[in-house]
Amino acid sequence: MPDESARSVKRLTDPRALRALAHPIRLRLVGILRIRGQLTATQASELLGESSASCSFHLRQLAKYGLVEEAGGGQRRERPWRATAMFTDWPDASEDPETATAADLLTGVIAEQWLEHLLRWIERRSAEPAQWQEAAVFTDSALYVTAAELAELGNDIRQLFDGYLDRLTDPALRPPGARLVSFVRIAHPVVGIPLPGPEEK
Repeated sequence: MPDESARSVKRLTDPRALRALAHPIRLRLVGILRIRGQLTATQASELLGESSASCSFHLRQLAKYGLVEEAGGGQRRERPWRATAMFTDWPDASEDPETATAADLLTGVIAEQWLEHLLRWIERRSAEPAQWQEAAVFTDSALYVTAAELAELGNDIRQLFDGYLDRLTDPALRPPGARLVSFVRIAHPVVGIPLPGPEEK
């Protein structure tokens, strides 16, 4: 039976919640809680290289918007925290300018973190085993598709990806040699760059 906790999603629509999450330390805190499970502010500080006081503050801010919660037990900075969902979702488009601006801010901060992860991999990949260097994917393609086709392509990729989700919360499902991998899916219309196309002939 699929592990529903591995598929749980926290939907954010409040601009204040979107802005609250759009902070590098808070994003990293949510990320490590999702991957590592319960952690105290002290444990999180050791993993992130931040002060315990800073992590404690940011955890409380995340809790205000339901992104993390106390797991019970412990006191003060030794209280364990856990993520309330494995993924976060927010509107791709909004008619409310404040929500749209906050969503764009959050998306931009996350994109910066993706780039940071990628550059770190590129920096260190020569020291990695050849099988992992060869398995890593770094490619892009240009396609002519309709909005409906792009959405369908995204759904097809998500279905393949979903087959591995249960491994996030159940280590027993991870085969020998499995590693945590950053899997980023990005596809968007090309804007601001003149490209030749049939319509220009």
